[in-house]
Amino acid sequence: MTLVSGIASIGSVMQIAFVPEDFDAALKHWTTVMGVGPFFLLENMALEGMRYRGAPSDCVFTLALAYWGDIQVELIRQENNVPSIYRDLPNHGAMHHVCILTDNIAAAKATALAVGAELLVEAKVGEDGSVIYVDTKGYPGGIVEVLQPATGTELLFAMMRDAARTWDGSDPLRKLG
Repeated sequence: MTLVSGIASIGSVMQIAFVPEDFDAALKHWTTVMGVGPFFLLENMALEGMRYRGAPSDCVFTLALAYWGDIQVELIRQENNVPSIYRDLPNHGAMHHVCILTDNIAAAKATALAVGAELLVEAKVGEDGSVIYVDTKGYPGGIVEVLQPATGTELLFAMMRDAARTWDGSDPLRKLG
């Protein structure tokens, strides 16, 4: 029996994320070529207490989220020109990061740091959630987001997953909030 260790011990990947140069073209590609959708748009978001490489960050970004089976696809567009993980870590159109869910962000952070990952981002998510991004200094999948979801997030993700299961190609981008 092999025991899971390192970053994988935190949990399974539930999301692949991209920071495309052309957000609208990426949405069109994902919905028409890949057949993934519908995407749900969350505009002009900012995370409370966000720190990027140890310094306060007032990064504002827009997300589009959809499901491809049980894997969430996230497209990100930064809306302001401040230092951030989205602006400063180029990915040249490739995958930007993966996301793992946890119910213990402190333990996840300790695990990531113990294997030598660099803490890039820390922030509060909603009333009772938290997120970190770590750089494992490897490629692909070198950047890992670990999310301790805020109350209600699982229901939101379930609604998106259910919408994908019955999506007929209509209304490919739906605004939330």
